[in-house]
Amino acid sequence: MANLKEIRIRIGSVSSTMQITSAMKMVSAAKLKKAQDAITAMRPYSNKLSELMKSLSGSSGDKLYSQKREIKNVLVIAISSNRGLCGAFNANIFKEITNFKSKDEFKNTNIDFLTIGKKINDSLSKNENVIQNDSELFDNLNYENVSLIAEKLMSLFLDQNYDHIELIYNSFKNAATQIIKSEQFLPIPLNESKTSDSLDYIFEPSQDSIISTLIPKSLKMQLFKAIRDSFASEHGARMTAMHKATDNASELRDELKLTYNKARQASITNEILEIVGGAEALNN
Repeated sequence: MANLKEIRIRIGSVSSTMQITSAMKMVSAAKLKKAQDAITAMRPYSNKLSELMKSLSGSSGDKLYSQKREIKNVLVIAISSNRGLCGAFNANIFKEITNFKSKDEFKNTNIDFLTIGKKINDSLSKNENVIQNDSELFDNLNYENVSLIAEKLMSLFLDQNYDHIELIYNSFKNAATQIIKSEQFLPIPLNESKTSDSLDYIFEPSQDSIISTLIPKSLKMQLFKAIRDSFASEHGARMTAMHKATDNASELRDELKLTYNKARQASITNEILEIVGGAEALNN
């Protein structure tokens, strides 16, 4: 059994860890509230815009962004966090990338990566071709900065540098649940349930001009929503992880205190026995 000093040191160490994890949990909870409000507010607009884009893309207006080509070069936008201590949040992204690469349609293609998040960039840059890392985006996350990345992606697709662009990220459901999503960014997947002939839209000034403006804006919004989703998911995952870590530290501290009390009691009992034994030896 460890001596009393070692147990006291461990109790102090576990207590300090518990204070840190508890503080990190509270910080993540505060950040989560703001990030959750942001993604919840933008989802209805983003989803409706995406639905409209899929319905209109490939119509008589604009087929540039919905053009399907033979897939030779693929670009994956992998979104993770810049920091760890958020459970399996980043590991799940890497696992989904592995699943994506194993799909039959992508097995014999060249796959490059654009990373948003230091953790996934550190993992992929060892063995994969990362053409760009935009991890600093989280330092100033806004629509304007995301638009620049989206414009570059659209340009890479239109210039036929890549035939398929995929988004892989964590979608926010609630603080305890994040859903891994692999989402086709380009070419725009067409809405099979609605054809352009069945749409009852009145275009003003013209269908071509509206679609040519709407589709780039919708793609920018799609990327912005994915990053916002990931940002909220990160804080939810970290809050949950720190909550579990605090609970585990509390249980370990209680066990160590019980061990300390038992060791202290055994030490006192031994001292009493030694005193009694010494007294009996003197009497004899």
